[in-house]
Amino acid sequence: MNKRKYEMKTERSSKMATEQMQQLSDMRLAPFMQLATGLIGKARHAGGNMFRHQMDTLAILIDYGYIDPVLLKASIVHDTVEDIPGFDRNLIINADEDGQDVLDLVLEVTRRDDEDKKQFLHRILDTGSQKAKVLKCADRISNMISLGYVTDPKFIERYCDETEFFLLPMALEIDFNMYQELINLIMTRRRYLEEGGYFDNRSKPTTSADSNK
Repeated sequence: MNKRKYEMKTERSSKMATEQMQQLSDMRLAPFMQLATGLIGKARHAGGNMFRHQMDTLAILIDYGYIDPVLLKASIVHDTVEDIPGFDRNLIINADEDGQDVLDLVLEVTRRDDEDKKQFLHRILDTGSQKAKVLKCADRISNMISLGYVTDPKFIERYCDETEFFLLPMALEIDFNMYQELINLIMTRRRYLEEGGYFDNRSKPTTSADSNK
């Protein structure tokens, strides 16, 4: 019987404790935010830009009670290596004393040149560190919320299937609250497709009249 690599987090505080607030106030997040501004010009499928997505991922982690400095700093720059052409990785290393650890975590959640999307997610699910899995789940929660503004039904279906297959097992391993939110997000997005008749139209056989249109 396989044992889980990590102890799943199940408790979630309704407010930030004084100690956590002090830890957060002592972090130097601004240098990483400055690096992330390079993503302002990178548009997202659901609208907005990739810089806002970095900040959203940071907020989701804090909402779930994660105050680890490397994790939070990595969340702010987690898409820089992949989405900023020619990005100098030394900028992350030299940002502060956590820079090398932050870059290592960013690279864990960055798709490699020889990976397709499924291979990338498989890698994190099978061999990723706990921090990489927490970061990827927070990233996916942000993306699934944004999916509510996407109108391409095929994209929505593919993204929900991908989330169910890869992200739910990941979240179940590290944080039950994230797991529950992801399930709810999948359900609401699929309900949108169902109410819009997408599944009915997809399964409807094509007639000769349709093929001639």
